[in-house]
Amino acid sequence: MTNRNLNGQVAWVTGGGTGIGLETVRALARAGSVVVVSGRRQSELDAAVSAVHEAGGVAHALALDVSDAAAVTAAAARIVADHGRIDMLVCSAGGNVPNRYWNALTPQAFAQVISVNLNGVAYCVGAVLPAMRAAGRGSIAVVSSWAGWRYLTFTGAAYGASKMGLAPLVESINDQEGPNGIRATLVCPGEVATPILRSRPKRPPDADIARMLKPEDVADAIVYAMGAPAHVCLNEIVIGPVWNRIYTGADDLKPPR
Repeated sequence: MTNRNLNGQVAWVTGGGTGIGLETVRALARAGSVVVVSGRRQSELDAAVSAVHEAGGVAHALALDVSDAAAVTAAAARIVADHGRIDMLVCSAGGNVPNRYWNALTPQAFAQVISVNLNGVAYCVGAVLPAMRAAGRGSIAVVSSWAGWRYLTFTGAAYGASKMGLAPLVESINDQEGPNGIRATLVCPGEVATPILRSRPKRPPDADIARMLKPEDVADAIVYAMGAPAHVCLNEIVIGPVWNRIYTGADDLKPPR
C-alpha cells in the first residue's frame, strides 16, 4: 500500500508532549504535515515543537486539557482559524492511576481516568468533524490499548473501561462519517516503553522495558494509517512486541490479593 503525500496537511495531535504522541508528532512532521501539538504541560509542548523545527519540520504548540469540553471546542476553532483546515486528528492523550484495583480505587480516580481517556477523545472527535465534513475528507487515529481489545487485569477497572469504550466510539465514526469521506483507526498497542509506566503500582524491570514496543513503533503504524489512500480505512491496528509479557506473564502484572 503506497502512502499518500502528507505535505501541507494539518494534523492535530493530543498528548503530543511525550510518549506515543510525541513520536507521532515527529513522524507526521517528517512526512510533511503541519502539526499542532496539544498537551497540558507547556514545557513539553515547547520541547516537542523545537525538536520538529530543528529537524526541518513545522509544528505549533497549543496547550490543552482534553477533559475540558469547552477548551477542546475552542482549540479546534483556533486551528481552523489559523490554518484553514484540520486534515488529521490523533488522540493520544491518556493516563492511568496507581490506585487502580477495586480494593483501592476511588470514585475520584475512576472519574479522572474516564475524563481523559474516553471523554477527552469524544470531545476532540466532535470538535473536528465539522471541518472534516466541510472538506469531504479526514483521518482520525485513536490510541487505545491492548486493554481496549482484550480484558487485562493489570490495567485496572477505570483504564480498561475507558479503553474498551473507544472501540464502539471509533466504529461509530466509520459507520456514520464514512460517507462524508472521514475514516478512523483504533490503535491497540501492547506494552510500550513510555512514561505512563511510572503510574503502575509496580514498575517493570528495566530488562523487560527494553524488550517492549518503542513509542516510534506505534507512531509509524499511526502515520501509515493516516497516509493510506483515501478510499482505504484501517479500522483497527493491534500491535505488540514479539516477546509479549501479556502472554508470558510477569510478577509486576499480578494484582494484589
